[in-house]
Amino acid sequence: MGSKERFHWQSHNVKQSGVDDMVLLPQITEDAIVGNLRKRFMDDYIFTYIGSVLISVNPFKQMPYFTDREIDLYQGAAQYENPPHIYALTDNMYRNMLIDCENQCVIISGESGAGKTVAAKYIMGYISKVSGGGEKVQHVKDIILQSNPLLEAFGNAKTVRNNNSSRFGKYFEIQFSRGGEPDGGKISNFLLEKSRVVTQNENERNFHIYYQLLEGASQEQRQNLGLMTPDYYYYLNQSDTYKVDGTNDRSDFSETLSAMQVIGIPPNVQQLVLQLVAGILHLGNISFCEDGNYAQVESVDLLAFPAYLLGIHSGRLQEKLTSRKMDSRWGGRSESIDVTLNVEQATYTRDALAKGLYSRLFDFLVEAINRAMQKPQEEYSIGVLDIYGFEIFQKNGFEQFCINFVNEKLQQIFIELTLKAEQEEYVQEGIRWTPIQYFNNKIVCDLIENKLSPPGIMSVLDDVCATMHATGGGADQTLLQKLQVAVGTHEHFNSWSAGFVIHHYAGKVSYDVSGFCERNRDVLFSDLIELMQTSEQAFLRMLFPEKLDVDKKGRPSTAGSKIKKQANDLVTTLKKCTPHYIRCIKPNETKRPCDWEESRVKHQVEYLGLKENIRVRRAGFAYRRQFAKFLQRYAILTPQTWPQWRGDERQGVQHLLHAVNMEQDQYQMGCTKVFVKNPESLFLLEEMRERKFDGFARTIQKAWRRHVAIRKYEEMREEASNILLNKKERRRNSINRNFVGDYLGLEERPELRQFLGKRERVDFADSVTKYDRRFKVRHYPSRGT
Repeated sequence: MGSKERFHWQSHNVKQSGVDDMVLLPQITEDAIVGNLRKRFMDDYIFTYIGSVLISVNPFKQMPYFTDREIDLYQGAAQYENPPHIYALTDNMYRNMLIDCENQCVIISGESGAGKTVAAKYIMGYISKVSGGGEKVQHVKDIILQSNPLLEAFGNAKTVRNNNSSRFGKYFEIQFSRGGEPDGGKISNFLLEKSRVVTQNENERNFHIYYQLLEGASQEQRQNLGLMTPDYYYYLNQSDTYKVDGTNDRSDFSETLSAMQVIGIPPNVQQLVLQLVAGILHLGNISFCEDGNYAQVESVDLLAFPAYLLGIHSGRLQEKLTSRKMDSRWGGRSESIDVTLNVEQATYTRDALAKGLYSRLFDFLVEAINRAMQKPQEEYSIGVLDIYGFEIFQKNGFEQFCINFVNEKLQQIFIELTLKAEQEEYVQEGIRWTPIQYFNNKIVCDLIENKLSPPGIMSVLDDVCATMHATGGGADQTLLQKLQVAVGTHEHFNSWSAGFVIHHYAGKVSYDVSGFCERNRDVLFSDLIELMQTSEQAFLRMLFPEKLDVDKKGRPSTAGSKIKKQANDLVTTLKKCTPHYIRCIKPNETKRPCDWEESRVKHQVEYLGLKENIRVRRAGFAYRRQFAKFLQRYAILTPQTWPQWRGDERQGVQHLLHAVNMEQDQYQMGCTKVFVKNPESLFLLEEMRERKFDGFARTIQKAWRRHVAIRKYEEMREEASNILLNKKERRRNSINRNFVGDYLGLEERPELRQFLGKRERVDFADSVTKYDRRFKVRHYPSRGT
């Protein structure tokens, strides 16, 4: 492919727009980085490299270079051949998986609205296009692609910062056969923002599925589900925001239904899913009034429809929303008593049921996708991590605390694998190296998740919640007091009257402790579980499989402990793969194209650690590989190392590099690995390897063509002889007899055999009449060999 075609989407602008790879910047400062990103952004180049790390700036518009032509352009091409692109990173992942037989993952990070979800879609779309496979593989590809609109409908929402914000974390593993065909997959989901089901901030929406259902439902569905306009429902009208610019809820609803169909959810179950969504909406309209310090349902008529949709008795629903069964121990005896709730407690119970129903429905959909893609054994995989980004709002609560903790853990991985581990590896391998200083955010992670001496914020929070669980009391202010004692002197922690401040890698965030303890407890009371287990619908009963008669000992698990475990499990999974990184940047808060807020971008560049990343990459080595693997890949370049090097592996690598004339300053030999400094040197090795394979391919082609030509010649000769078959006069008049060859009987005539050589084989022997020049006749036995 020629350079004109390779650079077709860059050809409209002859001048270079900044630098493609910021390792090549003449000055390494935040201002220089921001200036380069701004120049490229204004010229419609949203991708930039820092070595192998891809920086992506959200353009807030559809860009023209995500077509099939670009897929062909980047497939199999080296990184330096084309402008930076997410397809280049994805192709590199895919090829490395097949070449090195190692699992890959891509960590997409950045704040809310920076373009992480869209980046994940492009990665899945590219893999689907470039990987082969038959009908079964195509089915898996369809599920991979269709899982996006389904999970977005139930897991994404409009926030003040992003019209399509992922309100859950998703790690999507695409599993491959050894031939590179996607033949399975698995989704791990965590941290669904359940509180959004029951309340939203100003200018925000609930999850997309509610608005899709109300806008796109058929007349029959509207009647069966009792659907009204969004402003009728308490769970939707709190923010007074129903429409989103650029979003068509009606067409998105059709896409959601189509996705459920592709994934294999039967039509009757699809109907039950929508019925549950509608049931949650109607449940939210049940309100309470005070009657002698006890809660009463304000309008009993409003109980009927949610009870009908959930398949339960309206009287039972009323009872469980306004009272709770509690275990009481007195004098060594245990008994259950019914406690009547006040208005605040009844409202909390209603909301807890709505959140529990929705989160279990979401888990069901994720499990349905996993069932449709599961395969018996794992071979290779590419993991795509898309989690909602770092958040700083006017008021930050428990959800933001959990979100920012997970982002802090992801930043720790980035630091450990791109800055810390790289420098430690140079020391271990004995490579000449000047250390680079950087901020290690492990201190912030420990502040949040430490178990002992001093306990972290989550441990203190769990202790307070355990006290609340035991006594029914406790308060968020108790939490604040205990935090001041435990971590009050920590350099990354401050407290104030209503909450505390954490100095995150992305900046200082103030958290309001109001509601922290209740949301951390995350309890769905056994009364509500029992109620749903009495539903007439098997689908709903399946969502509540608990065995309540089994006595549970010890502390109940909390939301904080769950997310801490999930975050650490995720980190363990990611560290088993070869990581790749996409750092997404949000250029403005207006969500408008070509709008650039300098201070906002500079802040992101600082906390993402791009300057340190450039410095480490610039001072370090672009490529490193164990001697054995390096030889395995490049041994073909010299006759001494191919097909096998029989000596010391280190010497084999040195011989190979010397044979290809690589400059001494372009590589260093470590204890177990070879380190190549510049990508260009590696690309040279790759090109030489490709040329070798090209030469072998030509040799094979030449032999095959010769074989085909000979076979064709023999077929043509046979065809020619068949044309004349039974048509020659001599043949018509000849006697049809078998050909013998030895018409002299040499086996029985030893006097004639003496004229034959010892190893001669006689094909034809006969007597002939020979005429000399004088026409005298002489009779000789004739032989042909």
